[in-house]
Amino acid sequence: MVAGGVVLVLVASMLMVFYFLLGCTFTTAGCQKPNSTMDSICPISTNGKLFPWAELRLPPSVQPVHYSISLHPNLTLMTFQGSVSILVQVLHETKNIVLHSSDMNIIKATFEGKEVHFLECKPWQQIAFKFPEDLKKGQYVLNINYTANLSSNFDGFYNSSYVDTNGIKRVLAATQFEPLAARKAFPCFDEPAFKSTFTIKMTRESKYISLSNMPKVKTTDLKNGLQEDEFEKSVKMSTYLVAFIVADFISVSNNVSVYAVPDKKEEVQYALDTACKLLKFYNTFFVKHYPLSKLDLVAIPDFLAGAMENWGLITFRETTLLVGSNSSSIDKQLVTSVIAHELAHQWFGNLVTMRWWNDLWLNEGFATYMQYMSIETVFPSLDIDTEFLNVRFKALAKDALNSSHPLSTVVSTPEQVEEMFDSVSYEKGASILLMLNATLTDGEFPKGVIEYLQKYNLSNTESEDLWNSLSQVSKQNLSVSEMMNTWTVHKGFPLVTVKRSGTQVTLTQEHFLLNAENSTDDSLWHIPLTYVTDKCSVLTTLNLPDQVKWLKFNFRSDGFYIVHYDEEGWKDLIDALKEDVNVLTCKDRAALINNIFALSRSGKVSFRQVLNLMDYMRNETETAPLTEALFQLGQIYRLLDKRSELNLASRMTSYIEDHFGSLMERESWDLETSVSKMTLRSALLEMACSLNIHNCTTQAKHLFDQWFTSNKTSQIPSDLMRTVFKVAAQTDEGWGKLLDVYKHSINDPEKRKTLEKSLDGSEIQTQEFPLVMKTICKNFAGYLYAWDFVKENWDKITQKFPVGSFAIQSIIMSATSQFSTKTHLVEAQNFFTSLGTKGSQMRIVQEAIETIQLNMRWMENNLNTLQSWLLGLLRKRYDCNCLNSSGYG
Repeated sequence: MVAGGVVLVLVASMLMVFYFLLGCTFTTAGCQKPNSTMDSICPISTNGKLFPWAELRLPPSVQPVHYSISLHPNLTLMTFQGSVSILVQVLHETKNIVLHSSDMNIIKATFEGKEVHFLECKPWQQIAFKFPEDLKKGQYVLNINYTANLSSNFDGFYNSSYVDTNGIKRVLAATQFEPLAARKAFPCFDEPAFKSTFTIKMTRESKYISLSNMPKVKTTDLKNGLQEDEFEKSVKMSTYLVAFIVADFISVSNNVSVYAVPDKKEEVQYALDTACKLLKFYNTFFVKHYPLSKLDLVAIPDFLAGAMENWGLITFRETTLLVGSNSSSIDKQLVTSVIAHELAHQWFGNLVTMRWWNDLWLNEGFATYMQYMSIETVFPSLDIDTEFLNVRFKALAKDALNSSHPLSTVVSTPEQVEEMFDSVSYEKGASILLMLNATLTDGEFPKGVIEYLQKYNLSNTESEDLWNSLSQVSKQNLSVSEMMNTWTVHKGFPLVTVKRSGTQVTLTQEHFLLNAENSTDDSLWHIPLTYVTDKCSVLTTLNLPDQVKWLKFNFRSDGFYIVHYDEEGWKDLIDALKEDVNVLTCKDRAALINNIFALSRSGKVSFRQVLNLMDYMRNETETAPLTEALFQLGQIYRLLDKRSELNLASRMTSYIEDHFGSLMERESWDLETSVSKMTLRSALLEMACSLNIHNCTTQAKHLFDQWFTSNKTSQIPSDLMRTVFKVAAQTDEGWGKLLDVYKHSINDPEKRKTLEKSLDGSEIQTQEFPLVMKTICKNFAGYLYAWDFVKENWDKITQKFPVGSFAIQSIIMSATSQFSTKTHLVEAQNFFTSLGTKGSQMRIVQEAIETIQLNMRWMENNLNTLQSWLLGLLRKRYDCNCLNSSGYG
């Protein structure tokens, strides 16, 4: 699915279990057998009787073989009726069958045709059937009839709606089960390892269609104008991949089918063509063709995640699947990326699935890596390499915090499962696979992947299984497992420090932390080092040619680590760049910028050294290094701005204008087709308008007025919409126009960029709330309002978005990541502590607190330097209308 703290030891895991039991009480009387995590503590069920199971994970003694599910959603009352018949296999004699169920009214249950009663522990979302005698090994049938409400959030079997071009509200029902919500649609063994086959039947009104994972077998007419669709028996799969939809969608097909609301039929062709090309690539790469007989891609109007890889029925946000006539190459890059990610999941995640959520990275890291690899091959014009580099930098930033977590880590509670959907599982997972692929030779990486998929077809795996498969095909003198375990079981990544004396190079490694105070971590990584010099680029042997002028490690930034050089090493690189920027690849230049800002934040280099490197930027023209520099400087500007260091913020504006002003001034506001140029233009002009450089806001207002007075026929380039709309929204008149456009627009790229100033849930789709928060928090006045809003509305927010989810992570970091004062630190600590079971234990809370502390430390260490340096820089600028290294204060 497209969307840290210290690893908990056993005792801490027990405490987390206690913490999560909101409604259960406990007794030590009558427990069956001691259990690994809960010992002899058993919860009490809703009827006051002893619940026979005391763990959040289900017992392994009973496993599902097949589900027959019948559902009838009522899209008027927003309820549904359901029945499920589960063929179970008893593997070990037991008196209990325990499975998951949440928010259901169970009407009747039978076991082998005889009515049985059940016990329920709601906080654990479990139900249990107790039998007087041990069930012998063998197969049995459990039937359950139930009713439930269609969810009003974005998980389980939920209701969605949209307004068509005639202003009529249309309703539908869709599913989102990953990670823990299949249990909200039907009672089930809702864990990835409990794979089973499924048969789905759906009763609907005749004006709707229904879709599920498998092709439809037949439709039967029922009474009262209802119809029942029956779908083929599925392949063996995990519950979180089951999906069904009831809606009035239309489709376009060509081997693959793409569905959308009728008003957007003209926007599906790009997705169809893209999916077909990518499917062909994956069929060839994996040497195993897509295993199902159909593949549907469906755009859902209300959808929280970017997309979901349900096997054979992939669901998307409309913005990540539909491409209209005014969509730009950047819009296409987003849609292509999401499609590529979800199609990769059909093999990695669906065909072969992680055993438990602690190894989520096996699903998401691999799908993320394949997303970039496939696009680079099939759609080279989309410049996906720059985007991949950018997300690797973001993963490094998160993983440099004490609050990060290992790729494979302990996961127990639902909250912890939700928290695994973060940039560590996705982007870091993809990054170490890139590094491994770059290390292995002779096509060993794809060979190992194919071996892995063939060996574990329709099964569940752990990280070690992947490494073993790659080791079997590798002819190199290294153990893939030994090497890669250092990257999956340790949190964080290494800092490689390079000290050079003539041709002799000394390398050391340490765990890189932005705040290494009191750290006792002695982790070591097996690092596949590469370097580039002014003579060559090779795998490192540490035997340099004579008269090498400079040396840069981590060639093209393929490795997941950062590099620090001694004083001469940095000076040699900076001098080389000032003489000729092209001595290094654009990826290497971007990496130098990223690394030196991180080193400055950790206190390992002075900010003066950062500015020394930045001086070469006047000659930079490539997108990757320029956008990275703008991002880093923008972060510092916002910290100064929000700390009300207005003089310093003004001086920083002048510094940015001096280094990037000529590029900003040269940028065109006309339509552009190159993704690379659009990415750079968007970054430059958004910065220029936010700092009011070169009358950028005047041009943005002019473009907006043209667009509005022409009744939206005068097109705003898609990559500039956000910048133009942000400028327009700064006036009451402009905001009113934008909100009116949003309410009456069906063009999603336009909608997405229009809504970015509002928190009014009645006007803006709730799914966009995290994006709205992020945008508002970039503004000086907005970030304090947003923080107050989060505090005052926390209960409502956590009703809409699960605690620990990616949405909650985004909301918290948007609201707090730019605080840099003791007052805000204490305020945040007090608020999060007060949450108790509603969020105080989240890893993202630790990350937020740590980020504020790092901001405070950076300000304390660098404020004086900034004041003296920027003041000296301005004096030089105004005295001689030039700026060079002599301008440093």
